[in-house]
Amino acid sequence: MHYWLLKSEPFKYSWSRLVEDGRTHWDGVRNYQAANNLKAMKVGDQAFIYHSNEGLEIVGVAEILREAYPDPSDESGRFVMVDIGPLYPVPHPVTLQAIKAEPRLADLALVRQSRLSVVPVSAAEWAVLLDMAKVEG
Repeated sequence: MHYWLLKSEPFKYSWSRLVEDGRTHWDGVRNYQAANNLKAMKVGDQAFIYHSNEGLEIVGVAEILREAYPDPSDESGRFVMVDIGPLYPVPHPVTLQAIKAEPRLADLALVRQSRLSVVPVSAAEWAVLLDMAKVEG
């Protein structure tokens, strides 16, 4: 299994909306590196949902339900989307400030490549972030 972080502005698509919808397609990605990350996702992979612009924090964990397929909103035909579903909210949202203050997360792509909307998370980083979010199990 691989791990990811998906950024969304909550006024456009929030964690609570994902929970309400039960499933959605993650579309509109127009950065090639972020799109390549979408293409690398496999069914069963997990992703943090991170609220950008407002909140600046990890708020939940989702699962990849469908692997990359063409994004119909992309007229060029170059970009893809995936389907995701909510797994659980994190008990304690993890802020960007807390992430940047944690030395074990210095290489986290969210910190190094802050403009990317879809970034990989290593297994070690995932474990640290789950601990910071007070996720048990």
